[in-house]
Amino acid sequence: MSYRVLHVFDHSIPLQDGYSYRSRAIIRAQRHMGWDTLHVTSAKHSGTHGSEEEVDGLVFHRTAPSPLGRVPLIGQIEVIRSLVPRIESLVKRERVDLIHAHSPCLNGLAAVRVGRKLEIPVVYEVRAFWEDAAVDQGTAREGGMRYRMTRALETRVFRTADQVTCICEGLRAEIVARGIDTEKVTVIPNAVDIDAFPILHGPDLELERRYDLKGKKVLGFIGSFYAYEGLDILIAAMPKILAANPDVRLLLVGGGPEDARLRAMANELGVSHVVIFTGRVPHGEVPRLSSLVDLFVFPRRAMRLTELVTPLKPMEAMAQGKLVAASDVGGHRELIEHGRTGFLFRHDNVSDLCRCVAQVFSTVADHTQMVAAAREFVETGRNWRSSVKRYETVYKNALAILRPRSRFIG
Repeated sequence: MSYRVLHVFDHSIPLQDGYSYRSRAIIRAQRHMGWDTLHVTSAKHSGTHGSEEEVDGLVFHRTAPSPLGRVPLIGQIEVIRSLVPRIESLVKRERVDLIHAHSPCLNGLAAVRVGRKLEIPVVYEVRAFWEDAAVDQGTAREGGMRYRMTRALETRVFRTADQVTCICEGLRAEIVARGIDTEKVTVIPNAVDIDAFPILHGPDLELERRYDLKGKKVLGFIGSFYAYEGLDILIAAMPKILAANPDVRLLLVGGGPEDARLRAMANELGVSHVVIFTGRVPHGEVPRLSSLVDLFVFPRRAMRLTELVTPLKPMEAMAQGKLVAASDVGGHRELIEHGRTGFLFRHDNVSDLCRCVAQVFSTVADHTQMVAAAREFVETGRNWRSSVKRYETVYKNALAILRPRSRFIG
């Protein structure tokens, strides 16, 4: 069955982060299945002028920001207030079958309001609990008023949406624990576009020369520099790693709130000469930089966010035939089987990270089997086409709830 779906996003490409990449992947996979998709972003999307923008062949309808957008609490209300008429106009004009709103809950609240008014089903997708992300960013305190308010609003959307999806089992368990019917919640896991991440064979010679990495053992991280990623733990481990193996280098690709602090930390520890900060790079450059890496390291800190949410980047590395080592937080344990598809080390533990790196680089064991098993895991269970196909049942169930329903005239 074909569907005409209006996706409601917080933000989208050309902004580059895991949220926007997942959104683009969902849209592309659904279109490959023959579905029609439309896309609107909330007033929180930045850097765009005008009511529409075409990016990578996809048209995004933008919502104009409000002058009150930066005022605490009022700004959140304004996001909902401005998004409601934008969604309603598109639903009426384009005669969509259903609305698919993606977290945060502000998008869900706006979508549900329109859905109830126009008798059209709403699917709500949660990718992370944004109150937990706010704790990591220092804009909220766990258990504080803002934290509890955000949690309550999110739970309200779970209850009022016709169907709920999430990206991993950790989130699903938390949603069900809030009293949501287990049959209403479906996991649509993060995945990888296999065609975009082929197995890499050997380093990119031009970049190898540029960064002076010939003959070196390269640790790597590609992604956004947020505090919860634990990159300070990785840099703190470098003196001990170097003492055991002076030929190790650390390649950090990306940027974010922690960038300046991480650079300062490398200077203070005397390892800035072996830690390479490339800054943010175009998405097309990522495979070339990945080819330089011998072991990708993902040292996420233990907190609610990382225990519940699975990241994209380890799967991309696994798809490319790269070895992966990660902290043993819940989100990583859903992706990596220690000793079979990768390595796990104790979270928030510099010494165990050092032990893990030393084990990988000192062993004479052939890791061919591990690389093959990791690639197979991504190919068979974590590719976007198979992941997105799960929406078919979700949409069917959502439409069944409101059938028969009136068709509105735009």
